[in-house]
Amino acid sequence: MKCKYSEIMKTIISKFDEETNYKLAVITHYIQTHELDVSKYYRDKALKYLQDEDLINLLSNIEWDIPFPPTKKPMFTFIDLFAGIGGMRIAFQNLGGKCVFSSEWDRHAQITYESNFGEIPFGDITKINEKDIPEHDILVAGFPCQAFSIAGRRGGFEDTRGTLFFDVARILKEKQPKAFFLENVKGLANHDRGKTLKVILNTLRDDLNYYVPDPQIVNAKDFGVPQNRERIFIVGFRKDIGVTNFKYPEPIKKEVCVKDILEERPVSAKYYLSTRYLETLIEHKKRHESKGNGFGYEIIPPDGIANAIVVGGMGRERNLIIDKRLTDFTPVTNIKGEVNKEGIRRMTPREWARLQGFPDSFIIKVSDAQAYKQFGNSVAIPAIQATANEVIKLVFGEVKKE
Repeated sequence: MKCKYSEIMKTIISKFDEETNYKLAVITHYIQTHELDVSKYYRDKALKYLQDEDLINLLSNIEWDIPFPPTKKPMFTFIDLFAGIGGMRIAFQNLGGKCVFSSEWDRHAQITYESNFGEIPFGDITKINEKDIPEHDILVAGFPCQAFSIAGRRGGFEDTRGTLFFDVARILKEKQPKAFFLENVKGLANHDRGKTLKVILNTLRDDLNYYVPDPQIVNAKDFGVPQNRERIFIVGFRKDIGVTNFKYPEPIKKEVCVKDILEERPVSAKYYLSTRYLETLIEHKKRHESKGNGFGYEIIPPDGIANAIVVGGMGRERNLIIDKRLTDFTPVTNIKGEVNKEGIRRMTPREWARLQGFPDSFIIKVSDAQAYKQFGNSVAIPAIQATANEVIKLVFGEVKKE
């Protein structure tokens, strides 16, 4: 008899408290990989932590009742570092990949990740020994942008110590995957007057001996989502694979605009700006305009393209829309003034998810504040997938699309 994953997890989680998140990561990774050889990295610890023969016997007959279950008959394996809420994982799973390890330190992101993939990521990657990470075909990482203290003139592997890129590099050095895909903010290209990117490329090309074509700045709006979001992509191939030329994907010809991602039904009054806050934004923008600055709120027309969604600052206010479907203007939160009658509102977390290319089946289990943070920190899935597709074709010769 099959038993639903969610029912098994309720039983398992009830056995542990918050301090045993590591144990839950081990167990869920074992559940995901128990049919593969790499399960040896998790098996002994998982069985030790479970100590329940009935539960252990159920693992081989799970019915996955989550949006993104493990890939059946995978073409390749990958690991998901600085995983966030799994945007890059969705792209690589869509192409036939099987994730065998994930890492993300943010607890709220871990909750979202587990709800969608049935796996709790391991925590702080700096505390994980690279030898404890399973073998994999592709390393995937959206690592933060940090400066290096360069000791030598060239800058290389040793100069990356103390940064999170070092953790990417040490795993590449130990596991030697066939390829990697790194994603970062556009500003990495000019960070510290270009020194940061130079050290990264020196490390990948010279110290780790990967073929790394020149990085590319890719815009999400060119791949089917209405968001002007530029990010730098860095891909690389182990030299024995024989790849000596790589071409980033061309923009697709798909016209999209903000109206394509809006909620189908009227949304709560809580997303509509108060009259007092709207007045504050207008005055704020006037002050900046008088100084010659373009900073301030922005209303995106239905046929327009959204600005990059970002965390903090004016992230939500730079992507306001007009939606006049609201009929009940009763405030549902503590606001100053009234709900504005002009229909000016923030986008909802689901609309931000759509701007990043997340399917509507993606579960948003956290608060709105956390959801905005998570989607703002995530990736534009279609742009990732289009590039990953080119990587996979060169390494494996074909792509299995789901």
